[in-house]
Amino acid sequence: MTRIGWYGLGSMGLAMANNLQRHLATKNALSLLYNNRTMARGDALQALGGTPASSFEQLVGKCGIIFTMISNDTVLQNLITTALQSGHSLKDKIFVDCSTVHPHTVGLTVSKLAAQQASFVAAPVFGGNPIAVDGKLVFAMAGPKRATDTVRPLIDGVMGRRVIECGEDATRSSLLKIAGNIVTVNLMEAVGEAQVFAERTGLGTAPMEELIGEAFGPVAGGYSKRLTTGAYAPSLSTRPGFGVSLAIKDANHARTMAKDHNVELPGLEIAQENMEAARDYAGECLDSSAMYGVLRQKAGMEFWNEKSRGGNEQ
Repeated sequence: MTRIGWYGLGSMGLAMANNLQRHLATKNALSLLYNNRTMARGDALQALGGTPASSFEQLVGKCGIIFTMISNDTVLQNLITTALQSGHSLKDKIFVDCSTVHPHTVGLTVSKLAAQQASFVAAPVFGGNPIAVDGKLVFAMAGPKRATDTVRPLIDGVMGRRVIECGEDATRSSLLKIAGNIVTVNLMEAVGEAQVFAERTGLGTAPMEELIGEAFGPVAGGYSKRLTTGAYAPSLSTRPGFGVSLAIKDANHARTMAKDHNVELPGLEIAQENMEAARDYAGECLDSSAMYGVLRQKAGMEFWNEKSRGGNEQ
């Protein structure tokens, strides 16, 4: 029985790995072998039956399928280099990355692994931490058919509610993810603008939030809740659902590719500027929806609302 490995236990990765381990346990399969830069992040996963690996090299050596959920292109490139230099045969191994990375990075990774007779599946996800916890993410998946057929049962109905098939060219799922993020970031900006408008005009955030959820769906409603609950600027002792720097990185990918193809993205540009201003003002411990704080400032209000990070942590 092929052993499954996992690297990357941020707020998204940990939720996904937990669901995968629960699934493996119901199948009486080998436990999920995991590794992370900060191994203590895996304590909850270990409590579910997951098994820690002492290094990524050990994980690669023992597993036939290796999932990664990491922060950026450089981390993925370093992990693949580590795998290639590990001394282990990579023949027939399947590497599955669920992160948002540039299609160029995906293409290079495919080539490097193919030279060692290994497969790469790009499977970036749509949805925040609460959706990951519920196992309801949407995956955009592409790669060699044999590999995607093998991986799909570990994703569909386990970590995600839907798999969007993007063919055998792994760069296409990366491209879809980047295109989807244009909608995501613009939607967060729009929800933030509407909620600031509602507060300043005296309408109030509660009826605005009810309308957003009912008229524009649960995703938009979820973004509104990030604002009204203060999750856009959480306590320094917690992790944001999806860090603002990660969202800025994703926006940069989209804008770089748009420039290469003579496409204008004015809404995304405004949203990114507001996210960068939020980070400059309040630091790294912010959610991707933190443009809301800057929108509040522009309207003459405090960056912080009554439920966000307290004054003693500013």
